Amino acid sequence: MDYYLAVDIGASGGRHILGWLENGILKTEEIYRFDNGMEKRDGHLIWNIENLYNNIIAGMKKCRQIGKTPAYMGIDTWAVDYVLLDRDDKALGVPYAYRDHRTAGMDKAVYAKASQEELYKRTGIQKQIFNTIFQLMAHKKKEPDILGRAEHMLMIPDYLNFLLTGVKHTEYTNATTTGLVAAKSGDWDLELTDRLGFPRRIFKPIVKPGTRVGSLRQYIADEIGYNLSVMLPATHDTASAVLSVPYDEDGIYISSGTWSLMGIERKEADCGLLSQNKNVTNEGGFGDTFRYLKNIMGLWMIQSVRNELGRKYSFGELCNMAEEEKDFLEFVDVNDESFLSPDSMTEAIREYCRKKHSDNLPETPGQLAKTIYHSLSISYRDTVMEFEELTGKIYPSIYIVGGGCNADYLNRLTAKATGKNVYAGPTEATAIGNIMAQMIGSGLVKNKAEGRRIIYNSTDIRKYLPN
Repeated sequence: MDYYLAVDIGASGGRHILGWLENGILKTEEIYRFDNGMEKRDGHLIWNIENLYNNIIAGMKKCRQIGKTPAYMGIDTWAVDYVLLDRDDKALGVPYAYRDHRTAGMDKAVYAKASQEELYKRTGIQKQIFNTIFQLMAHKKKEPDILGRAEHMLMIPDYLNFLLTGVKHTEYTNATTTGLVAAKSGDWDLELTDRLGFPRRIFKPIVKPGTRVGSLRQYIADEIGYNLSVMLPATHDTASAVLSVPYDEDGIYISSGTWSLMGIERKEADCGLLSQNKNVTNEGGFGDTFRYLKNIMGLWMIQSVRNELGRKYSFGELCNMAEEEKDFLEFVDVNDESFLSPDSMTEAIREYCRKKHSDNLPETPGQLAKTIYHSLSISYRDTVMEFEELTGKIYPSIYIVGGGCNADYLNRLTAKATGKNVYAGPTEATAIGNIMAQMIGSGLVKNKAEGRRIIYNSTDIRKYLPN
C-alpha cells in the first residue's frame, strides 16, 4: 500500500495530510501543521518562502518518524503570486503577496497596451487587481532592474517544487490565474506578453496536473531519510478543492475558505462579453476542464473580525451569536474593494453601512457575524442566478467543500436564500483533491469520475433543504 502526501498551503497556514486507499475507501491522516501569513517588510506584504520550505521538510521528516513514508507527494497553494529567478536560479527581490498594494493603478498601465475587453476575450480571466498580469506590470514599472535580470518566473508551488527537485515548469491550473494564458490553446499568450513588455524567457513550459515532476534532490532525500516522486496536483488550491466535489458535474460548487470560489465545470471557456460583464472567470481545471467561477470575498471577513476580537470566540461561537441576533439585519456588498485588505475589517463594515446611510450599524460580535453571513448568502444567491442566466440551465443543488462547509448557520442561510439543496463536505477538500490527482497520475485511480465516486463513498455529506 502506497501513501500519498498532500502538502496543502493556504494564506494562514499549511498542513501535511497523508492519504491512502483501504478497500476502496479513501483514508486520510493529518501529520503536521504549521503557520503561514503575509509579512510586512519595507512597507510591502510578502511571503516567507524559507519558512514554507523548512516546514515542508519538517512535515516530511514527521512522516518518517511515525513510520508512514509516502511514495508520492504534491504541493498546492494559493494562486497568482510568483518568484523571479536569475540565470543562476537565485531568487530576485522578494515574493510579494497578493494583498500588497503595489498593483494599484497597474490596470491602467496594462490597458494602455491591451484593453480589458481584449484581455478577457483572449484569456477568459476576470479582472482582479492582484492578478499576475498586474503584478508583473508593477515589477516592470517599479523594479525594472529585477524584471530585466529575471530568467524564470515560477508560481509559488512551482518554486517549491523546484527547491525540492531542481525541475522548473509551470502547472496549468495555477498558470491560468495569471491572466497571461490563452484560453483556446492552454499555453502562454506570448504575443500578449510581448506587447506588455514581459520577457518571453521567464515563462516556463506549462504542464498538466497529474504529471510526475521528479525525485527529490539527493541531499533532501538524505536529510529526511527517504525519496519519493513529486507529483503535480492541481497546484491552485481551488482547483484541487473542485476535484474533490462529490457530484456528477451537474451542480454548482462553492470552495469555501478565505475566499468563496463559486462556479461550475465546463469543457470550454466562455470568453464572451456577457461573461465578462458578470465578472466570471475561466480558470483551468483538472482533466481538461475550465472552472467557470466567481471570486467572492468569502470567510476572510469573519476571519479578520475574529482576529480583531483577539480570537476570543471560535467560528462556531460566532455563528451561534449571529443566530441569536434575531432582530438585527444588515447587508453589505462582500465584494466591495474596501474589504480586500482594510486596516480594520470591523470598521470597514461599519463605514460601508454609514456610506449607504444605514441607521443599523453592527456593533456587537454577533451583529458583525450576522451581517457577514447574511451578506455572503445573498451574494451566493445572486451568483446562482447569474450562472443560470449565463448557461441557460437550472442547477438543483449547491455543493460546499472546504473549511467553510462546517459553518452550519451559513449553510442554512445559503439553502434558504438560493432555494437550492445544499450539500456540505468534504472539509479537507483541497488536500483530498490534491491526493486524488496524485492517485490518478500514478495510475492507482483510473480517472476523475472514479476518483469522485471514491470521495463520495468516503465522506460524510450533510444535506440542507431550502425550507
